Amino acid sequence: MSEVATLTLGDQTVELPVVTGVDGERGIDVTKLRAQTGAITLDPGYWNTGSCESGVTLVEGSEGLLHYRGYPIEELAEKSSFIEVAYLLVHGELPTADQLAAFDQSIRFHSLLHEDMKEFFGAFPKDAHPMAACSAAAGALSTFYPDSLDPRDPEQVEISVHRLIAKMPTIASYAYKHSVGQPFMYPRDELSYVGNFLHMMFATPCEDYQPDPVIERAIELLMVLQADHGQNCSTSCVRLVGSSMVNLFAAISAGINALWGPQHSGDNRAVIEMLAWIRQEGLSGKAILDRVKDSDGGERLQGFGHRIYEKFDPRARILEPVYKELIGRVGINTKFLEIATEIEQGVSEDPYFEEQGLFPTYEFYSAVMFNAVGFPSDTFTVLSAMARLPGWIANWSELHEDSSFKIARPRQIYTGPNKTAYTEPGDRS
Repeated sequence: MSEVATLTLGDQTVELPVVTGVDGERGIDVTKLRAQTGAITLDPGYWNTGSCESGVTLVEGSEGLLHYRGYPIEELAEKSSFIEVAYLLVHGELPTADQLAAFDQSIRFHSLLHEDMKEFFGAFPKDAHPMAACSAAAGALSTFYPDSLDPRDPEQVEISVHRLIAKMPTIASYAYKHSVGQPFMYPRDELSYVGNFLHMMFATPCEDYQPDPVIERAIELLMVLQADHGQNCSTSCVRLVGSSMVNLFAAISAGINALWGPQHSGDNRAVIEMLAWIRQEGLSGKAILDRVKDSDGGERLQGFGHRIYEKFDPRARILEPVYKELIGRVGINTKFLEIATEIEQGVSEDPYFEEQGLFPTYEFYSAVMFNAVGFPSDTFTVLSAMARLPGWIANWSELHEDSSFKIARPRQIYTGPNKTAYTEPGDRS
């Protein structure tokens, strides 16, 4: 017999089915609760509420597990390109050699933006945040491709998926180039996905630019490790907006806006702000670590400790050797990198920080690596959006394939006035 939970409300008792995930997570199915009892659940922020059953990504914080479609992140990071991981997330299985080649070729073919998009970016102020530009551009793609907006037409969905994955690096680079007053660089089909992005970001018409293989691989790894992370704010936003049957471009635009929020994607920017403050105060990495220890947790160390992972961040463990290789390649040529390196080494060598659960996270390594390569901190969230795109698409597709699909309509507990008498403007005090 399947497990059930019993709920007693007044003199009424109901049995609610219990659903168990492959990781042992149990959920009480309250789908029929309101119909049976007239009551709803109240869970601000939905921290104790499962919005869906998903087969995309497993995040298990107590054991430090991250799996895409069942594949451990450690194995994918070692063996897969970002394009292969994107295919895995979107299609649910790893591609054959022919499927991967066809997918990669299609992405290369669709990377160019319509020429009119140049005027679109040119209309933004120079100091417009890149995330605002990227969100607007992603939504605007629906106006250029009205032939592929039906979320229930598999062929239209497929071409939209390819267009979005292909054009997001071009969109991101255009947003950056506009902000610094440099000419837009066209994509080059002979380069890899990440190599092409680096070219469009850092090349100019004045000189040739060849992506450094160490930097290219480091950025690709950062993207693989961030391609999906369960039902976070932006992913849930894509699902919620997608439930209205809106086109994929619009749903992704909403996801970009959700990711923009500092509560969601602000951790790596907080690392840069911390390093800038340490530099401004004239402190060393060792000095700030001593202050953290002396304050007994009162002074926060940005980029260390995670709200989901309890013992270690599996992505950070993968990044550590690549981080050191990258720093070795570019050299510790700024005070930022000097401080960051001293902090990273100090935390790894002092058992105090392990005892306090202050282990390095993906956000710490990614912030320092992005900064070392030359990305401005305002573009960190844009890089996150590029990386997270396949996961958003996978969840949007899974939503539409769900037999229990329905438009999202959260309930509320109303706490306002019951009835307020209307008064004329002249009679209001």
